[in-house]
Amino acid sequence: MTHDGARNGTLLSRHRKIMPPWMPLFYEEPLEIVRGDGCMVTDSRNKTYMEFYSGIATNTVGYGVPGIEEAVRERLRTGVVHTSTFYLIREQVELAERIADASGIPDPVVFFTSSGTEAVETALLLATQYRGSHQVIALRYGYHGRSFGSLAVTGDRTWQGRGLSPLRVAYVHGGERRRGALAGLGDEDYVRACARDLEETIQTCTPERTAAMIAEPVQGIAGAVPSAPGQLAAYQEVLRRYDIPLIVDEVQTGWGRTGRYWGHQWHDVAPDVLVFAKGVGNGFAMGGLVGRRAIMSALTAPSISSFGGNPLSLTAALATLNHIDACDLPARAGQVGALLLDGLRKSLADEPWVCEVRGQGLLLAVEYTHPGTLDPAPEMAAKVQEECRVLALLVGLGGSFGNCLRIMPPLTISDEQAVQATQIITAATREARG
Repeated sequence: MTHDGARNGTLLSRHRKIMPPWMPLFYEEPLEIVRGDGCMVTDSRNKTYMEFYSGIATNTVGYGVPGIEEAVRERLRTGVVHTSTFYLIREQVELAERIADASGIPDPVVFFTSSGTEAVETALLLATQYRGSHQVIALRYGYHGRSFGSLAVTGDRTWQGRGLSPLRVAYVHGGERRRGALAGLGDEDYVRACARDLEETIQTCTPERTAAMIAEPVQGIAGAVPSAPGQLAAYQEVLRRYDIPLIVDEVQTGWGRTGRYWGHQWHDVAPDVLVFAKGVGNGFAMGGLVGRRAIMSALTAPSISSFGGNPLSLTAALATLNHIDACDLPARAGQVGALLLDGLRKSLADEPWVCEVRGQGLLLAVEYTHPGTLDPAPEMAAKVQEECRVLALLVGLGGSFGNCLRIMPPLTISDEQAVQATQIITAATREARG
C-alpha cells in the first residue's frame, strides 16, 4: 500500500493522517522550523522567531552551536555512529565519569538510555528490584514520562490517560500551594504538613517495604511549580527513617537550567538515584541515570539499551557539557532567569487574567485564570501563545490545567533578548484580553 496521494496534500494534512491523534501540535496554524542559530529559529515561510521553549528544555545551549557541530561532524567522519554496549566506548566512560563526579552521589554507577522516559523506567525497575516491592510514592502534579511505568508515577490526570498501572502508587503533596487542603499555609507550616502527610501515607497506605519515592525539584509539565523551600529535604528525612530511596527526576531541571547544575541542589537533598536527559544532548537523543552502587547493581539478569550511550549522542553530550562548563551557564541561567522572572512579574502585576508568574532560573511559567478566581483559563493562555507567535516569540503551552505559558529558552540568551521577550509576553497578554 502506498501513500503517494497523501503526500500531495499539505504537510499538516499529511501529519494528521499518518500521525496519532494523541500527539498534539502548537498553534492554529502549526509551523515547521527549518533553520536555527543561537536562540533564533526560522520557519518554512522564512519568518524568524526567538525560540523560548528549547524543544521542551532540550536545546540547552541553543541552535547551531559551532563546538557541538564540529564534534559531531568529526564523529560522523569516523564512520562509527553506533556499535553497541557489548563493546568498549571511550566517550561513554568519559561522560559517565563526568556525570558521576557532578552528581555528588557516593560510589556512583551510571547507565545511559535514549530518553528521559526510558531513564525513569530504568530507575523504577532498579528500585523495585532492590527493595522487592512495586510500591512507589510520587508527587501530585508530577510528570515522569510517557511509558507504562513512568505514567503510573505521573500525578497529573491530563497525561495519565486511563490510569492502568504496573505499579502501586501513593501520591503526596507536590509544589502546588494555592489549591487543595494545604492552600494558604506559609513555608514552614506547609513543609511540616507535607512531611506529616508523607509519614502518615507510609504508615497507613503502603506495604511494609516501599521501592522508592520519585520527585522533581521543579514540576515542569505542571507549569514550572517549584517545591517549597525545605520540602524535599523534609521528605528525605522521613524517607530515611523507613530506608526508602529517593529518586530525583532532573530531566527538565538538570544541566544548569534552574541556576544550579542540578535542581535538587537548591533543596539540600542527596539523591539515591538521579535521572537525567533532555539538555545533556542539546537535541541529540540522550538520557540516563546515576545512582548508588547497591541500587544500580540490583538487576540479576543482563540488561542493555540498544541506543543508549551510542557514540554519536555521547559525542554531542560531551561537547554540550564542555560548552556549559566553559560559559558557566548555570550561573548565567540564574542571572538572566531572575531578570526575566522579575520583569514579567512587574509588567504583568496588574493583569487581571494573570494568576502567577513563577519558576526558577530559566524554567518559568505564566499561569492564567479567570479574573478574581483560581479557575483555570486555558483559552486565555492559548490566545497569548498565538499572539506571542505573531510578535515573533515561540513559547510553550501547558500546565496541569492547560492554562500556562511555559518559558524555557536556551541558557545562552542575552539580557536584551530576555527584556524583549518580557515586552512581547506583556503585549500579547494585553492583546489577548482585548
